[in-house]
Amino acid sequence: MSDALKRAAAEQAAAEVTSGMKLGIGTGSTAEHFVRVLGARVREGLDVVGVPTSEKTRIQAEAEGIPLSTLEQLKHLDLTIDGADEIGPGLALVKGGGGALLREKIVAAASDTMIVIADTSKVVSMLGAFPLPIEVVPFGLGATQTAVEKLLSGLGLGGELVLRGGPDHPFVTDGGHYILDAHLSRIPEPAVLGERLVQIPGVVEHGLFINLANKAYVARANGVETLTAGV
Repeated sequence: MSDALKRAAAEQAAAEVTSGMKLGIGTGSTAEHFVRVLGARVREGLDVVGVPTSEKTRIQAEAEGIPLSTLEQLKHLDLTIDGADEIGPGLALVKGGGGALLREKIVAAASDTMIVIADTSKVVSMLGAFPLPIEVVPFGLGATQTAVEKLLSGLGLGGELVLRGGPDHPFVTDGGHYILDAHLSRIPEPAVLGERLVQIPGVVEHGLFINLANKAYVARANGVETLTAGV
């Protein structure tokens, strides 16, 4: 059922794409459905150009025949469509389960509009059940991790901070960075946490997307619901 719901949300978002648009194309299992739908429309004559948010998405989009570019060439996008690991109040998001959070955030910030596509399991009353990805540079990892742990403790956010992939085989992002996953359970003030995290030397970016999403299409068993930032 979840795969069918993801596709339903992807189809709803794809209906908003019109010829001439410059698109940010997201990463993840739901975004993969969007790429397939978009590819079918391109083969039918839709004229768009996309900027993928990961190498994985780039490979899939190329296979679908979607014309691609970069933000070095385009600089500005009309629309980004991407998934999310959690959707909280005000369309605050947790993203980065697929490891592409840095590129995803750069692309979203360069877009006039961001639409999130998800199934109903991703909608939460408070962010935090999904581990928060924090992208860090490998140099000084121990010091950076200690600083992040101190910040989380100071904000009253307990939980384990885990190097994704483990110390022997750490996960490496497309940008050559590592990811620390913060198992917090709850994030009552995501904007505050986000602002504080990026002040730590060694932290490149985090998976809290605040004031970036404009709308979300959430697929439920009885249809696709539209959420806006005011809800």
